[in-house]
Amino acid sequence: MAKKAKSRVIIVRLLSMAQTGYFYTFTRPRVGIPMSMIKYDPIVRRRVLFLEQKRKGK
Repeated sequence: MAKKAKSRVIIVRLLSMAQTGYFYTFTRPRVGIPMSMIKYDPIVRRRVLFLEQKRKGK
């Protein structure tokens, strides 16, 4: 039986750098660079930097 092909996109979790535990989920290309963006964090009620969280391996 042949192996299943890997998807071209992956789902990533962007975690707030204000360390509130708030996160957004996005899809990005598998071969793309790790995501980072400034988004609104409702817990601290301001815009903060969100960075892609490291994936925990199996």
